[in-house]
Amino acid sequence: MIQKSYPYYLANQPKSPNRDLVVNDKYTGKEVTRVSVANSQAIDQAITAAVAAEKPMRKLPPYERKAILEHCIKRFSERQEELAQILCIEAGKPIKDSRGEVTRLIDTFQIAAEESVRITGEVMNLEISPRTKGYRGMFRRVPIGACSFISPFNFPLNLVAHKIAPAIAAGCPFVLKPASLTPIGAIIIGEILAETDLPEGAFSILPCHRNGADLFTTDDRLKLLSFTGSPEVGWALKARAGKKKVVLELGGNAAVIVEPDWEDLNDAIERIAFGAFYQSGQSCIGVQRILAHKSIYNELKEGLVKASKALISGDPKDEKTFIGPLISENESERLEKWIEAAEQAGGKLLCGGIRKGSLLEATLMENVPTDQKLYTEEAFGPVALLNSYDNFNEALDTVNDSIFGLQAGIFTRDIYKVQQA
Repeated sequence: MIQKSYPYYLANQPKSPNRDLVVNDKYTGKEVTRVSVANSQAIDQAITAAVAAEKPMRKLPPYERKAILEHCIKRFSERQEELAQILCIEAGKPIKDSRGEVTRLIDTFQIAAEESVRITGEVMNLEISPRTKGYRGMFRRVPIGACSFISPFNFPLNLVAHKIAPAIAAGCPFVLKPASLTPIGAIIIGEILAETDLPEGAFSILPCHRNGADLFTTDDRLKLLSFTGSPEVGWALKARAGKKKVVLELGGNAAVIVEPDWEDLNDAIERIAFGAFYQSGQSCIGVQRILAHKSIYNELKEGLVKASKALISGDPKDEKTFIGPLISENESERLEKWIEAAEQAGGKLLCGGIRKGSLLEATLMENVPTDQKLYTEEAFGPVALLNSYDNFNEALDTVNDSIFGLQAGIFTRDIYKVQQA
């Protein structure tokens, strides 16, 4: 199913100047394929081609953009299982989750196809005072121009789709750098885009090393940079992006509050366990901090420990597996050290914490000191922390005591608390 090697796509065309990027099976660690790597000269050529494609892309009628996106939907659907199996291997994502991501890929392109013919404008009444009697204003939305996209390893299909499907819908050419650890899905998307009538230079998909990817950020010919990944990298890119528009989706340290008025505690337990350990916790909106009112804390803790221990970890190709490997052994070692440090600082390990290579068991801890990395940083792995609280305002303060603000949740039936949150 996986080919022996893959090209990159430069100005809509496959190119294979080398086979320098090794892609491993994230569960076995064995090499499964090699991918061509773009150098700075190829990236410069891609940007030149994208700038040249701005005018033909802008002139591409909405119905043609829609037809291109619908072709992709058709081909993704035809290759659905192939895409899922490849994702399972290159990302270590359990096969059920991999199939789910392929459906999200299709959904994202479907939404973009629908929106491609709804990009309009507005006529505005400007009669806000006697001076402006009879004044009207109008605006229309136009493509911003050539875009630069840098996507992460954890959703290598859907988060690529989140960038390139809207770009095509809006009429913007683009250059994309997929994550070096998981480039194959993006390359297959490029293979399918190459079957369409996109203007020459409309897209380039270029795996490359981080130290050779400067032009994705610094080249002034690009009008927009969209990056999804770690805060450290994202803010550094923004500082070097110049005058172009920058769109960042960075990390998270999501907290959830469980109030005693939530009658179905088993429902909360099931959903929190999923939110914390889905995709081995490698999600920027994964649940990391769990705050339970003291009156239900022990019951919730007991249920979460039981639910976490029941999760099956192992080979992501096995239909029963819920927790697959982390993206690399280095990441699992990092988290193991964070867990050990939190224990030594006074945190209590409730379950998990056992690592075998890249695999780390679903791990729950309680009372981890607030100066520990497990508490303050993004774990990005299958670890969640439990704490109790006395009153709702205290819980809100705890949620907000973080440098992150991407995601939070609350289990309550009190609409006033919902609005306050």
